Amino acid sequence: MSCEEVREAVRASGLFARDRPVIAMLSGGRDSTCLLDVAVALLGPHAIAALHVNYGLREDAHADERHCAALCAQLGVELEVVRADSRPAAPRESVGVATADAAVRTSGNLQAWARELRYAAAQRMALARDALIATGHTASDQVETILYRLAASPGRRALLGMPASEGRLIRPLLALTREQTAAYCLARNLSWREDASNEDERFARARVRHQLVPALRAVHPAAEANVLRTAALLREETELLDGLVEQELAGRASIEIARLRELPAALARMVVVRLAEDATGAYVPQAGDRVQELLALAARGGRAELHLGGQAGAVIAAGRLTMIKLPPRD
Repeated sequence: MSCEEVREAVRASGLFARDRPVIAMLSGGRDSTCLLDVAVALLGPHAIAALHVNYGLREDAHADERHCAALCAQLGVELEVVRADSRPAAPRESVGVATADAAVRTSGNLQAWARELRYAAAQRMALARDALIATGHTASDQVETILYRLAASPGRRALLGMPASEGRLIRPLLALTREQTAAYCLARNLSWREDASNEDERFARARVRHQLVPALRAVHPAAEANVLRTAALLREETELLDGLVEQELAGRASIEIARLRELPAALARMVVVRLAEDATGAYVPQAGDRVQELLALAARGGRAELHLGGQAGAVIAAGRLTMIKLPPRD
């Protein structure tokens, strides 16, 4: 794939077609380097600003920052750098390898902290400029995300992967593989930085990348393409299913128990999950597994409450099911 073909693939996504500036999240790796150069080629340097977050967790962190500054100077792009003030606190319960080094703490804790930090910084920057936020997620990342979520969480949504666009956030490189972004950078004589943590199999995402994906490829050479195609088909079908849920609820924050009892099992699950999601602002896939329990509680008569997981609470009263957001547990 030539440089022009890479740019055409990004152009064809339509994500840069809107008349708004773009903030490119720049780690210094091959994918974000490719993203920044393509964005400049398509929109011009004055429409682009870059954001680099220096977490201060690795010895190479300051070298990464200097690399990003040099790249932005080369491309004529404004760069904003955010430096982390502190590392995340140690989790109460360790799910991964216990260690005093923050760089190899529980992956969920560390990676969630880093993700929240960079997206909060990007959101502040985007709001100030009324800009879109572009990330360098690729098709390779998409496959890994789907496989990780499939292993780590139940429900159809785990198989949908990352959308190309959600709110201000856009992912223009989802049609490209990691190998293609590397080839683009090489063809453009653009160097990039390697993050050693991407190779550290103490992190779940690294295990997916280096163990699970090669194993699936050994089963069938088109395994990754098939995963991506399945996700695309499911996303289309999900739009139809979500329409059925919206039609059933018609904007209401509750449903009659009698009606819930009449629904096909799959639709009843989806309605309960949607009510829980709307109430809590978070996805609660396990709520769908409690439909029969909710119907049994309703059959006893009177008022009843049931904790569905997360911060979702079900309230059955006057023949209706309503969801509430519960306070976080200590």
